[in-house]
Amino acid sequence: MTEASLSAVLCLASASPRRRELLASIGVSVEVRPVDIDETPLPDEGPEAYVSRLAREKATAGRRLTTLPTLGSDTAVVCDGRILGKPADRAEAAAMLRLLSGRGHEVLTGVAVTGPAGVLGACVTTRVFMRRIEESEVAAYWATGEPADKAGGYAIQGLAAVFVERIEGSHSAVVGLPLFETARLLVRQGVPLWNGAV
Repeated sequence: MTEASLSAVLCLASASPRRRELLASIGVSVEVRPVDIDETPLPDEGPEAYVSRLAREKATAGRRLTTLPTLGSDTAVVCDGRILGKPADRAEAAAMLRLLSGRGHEVLTGVAVTGPAGVLGACVTTRVFMRRIEESEVAAYWATGEPADKAGGYAIQGLAAVFVERIEGSHSAVVGLPLFETARLLVRQGVPLWNGAV
């Protein structure tokens, strides 16, 4: 057992280094226990219901592996009502960036925390507006390797930041975890913030 897991106050049911870093930024130490669940959307399931369901399922599955309160989260990029997942290949990643180029889209992030208060959840929608992206930039961005495992084919906290003109809503939610809402859920589950100062 590592020193970090000994002092952990929360189980993170995700392998995402971004979510771990966001939690660390508000002083929450975690033990990481990724879970594997089916992320196929249900028939006629809207984006908000989809990310909220996956967040709950991840948190619930993760809680079976630990005695700590457990956080699950899921993020989806949505354009024209369509959920854009992780691109399967270069062609799909390029198609996603072309779709997002020069317009706005939504990023929905669901978060759920299991603990003494049961399963608590929230869903946050952020509007992201991208400038027009040139074909040469689409190809160059794919070559960096960054978009291969990112929902919507881009990472706002990474190299794709140069494409983002502005956002309306939570920047941390687009990265992977809405910190304002997450902190409120954690406090309700008795998880201390700022290494126990709050």
